[in-house]
Amino acid sequence: MSGTTFRIPFNVLAPGAERAEIDAAIARVVDSGWFVLGPEVAAFEREFAAAAGAAHVVGVNTGTDAIALALMALGIGPGDEVITSPLSAAYSALAVHMTGARPVFADIEPERLTIDPAAVIAAITSRTRAILPVHLYGQPADMRALHDIASRYGLAVVEDACQAHLATCAGTPVGRGSAATAYSFYPTKNLGALGDGGAIATDDAALADRLRRLRNGGQSSRYHHDETGVNSRLDELQAAILRTRLGRLPAVTSARRRLAAGYRAGLHGGPVQVPREFDAGHVYHLFAVLTPERDRFQAHLRTAGIETLIHYPVPIPRQPAAAAWTPAACPVTDRVTAEVVSLPLYTTLSAAAQAEVVAAVRTFSR
Repeated sequence: MSGTTFRIPFNVLAPGAERAEIDAAIARVVDSGWFVLGPEVAAFEREFAAAAGAAHVVGVNTGTDAIALALMALGIGPGDEVITSPLSAAYSALAVHMTGARPVFADIEPERLTIDPAAVIAAITSRTRAILPVHLYGQPADMRALHDIASRYGLAVVEDACQAHLATCAGTPVGRGSAATAYSFYPTKNLGALGDGGAIATDDAALADRLRRLRNGGQSSRYHHDETGVNSRLDELQAAILRTRLGRLPAVTSARRRLAAGYRAGLHGGPVQVPREFDAGHVYHLFAVLTPERDRFQAHLRTAGIETLIHYPVPIPRQPAAAAWTPAACPVTDRVTAEVVSLPLYTTLSAAAQAEVVAAVRTFSR
């Protein structure tokens, strides 16, 4: 926060009511003396698979690794192309690059803010192997349309659900019908660790087996490397912490949806644009609004003691690191990234504090 103290911060990450449970989970792992690929990871994989509606979950080091390993396990690599969203954290596209494949960007829908199925079709070439939709801010992409496209063109679908734990699309859990789904447990996520963490969910047993090898250096058994993998393993400590928090995730999701509904009601007809909720399965990792006067809007809220952030200020295709991919223009994304701003949203945000945020937004004059 650049040294500034806000009365209403953007987020609060320190453990609250679950602190004693987290302390006990950490002590349990420390006392066990088993810190990598042990019983806590195995138990978390089973429990998260049940919560996410998947047959298998493989814990890895980060959400970025989850995407990259899912693509690698599908045989995607140098010479291939993966179509993805230009509006996301850059790690979505960097994960594609890690495999040796080329990220190709298809512009977003102007209201849903997730990848536009029509733009996906226009981006398909003879090198396209997969579609990587991003469930941005917890809003599921239009998976029905994307699965239809994938089926028509013989493409794999790997979902980036790093911001969409327990989200559903048309009543179906995200990931259903796709080859794999990537999750992040970065501390800011709806289900967050106290450090990095990630996982891949899949219904394909053979793919899950290969993912378990790839995350562990390609080993089929200790010191026997059947293929070239990487070192990307979810720590026992983080798995134990995530197991503790997983039980609270449905209540966390309900609280975030309740706060989002409060914002929608309070900001209706106000001076900023609130993106539509396209699906009741939205889990509101972030609550973003749009205004063409973003700098002045943020300054207005800062004066009121309210912290805001931007997700994301630079489209991935316009990042210097993306220049080598010769990305196509994405004009809708360019406009959105110039206007989007995220409001405070966390489970301990009180009704009174949220009312202050709403009041401050409504007094902004364009």
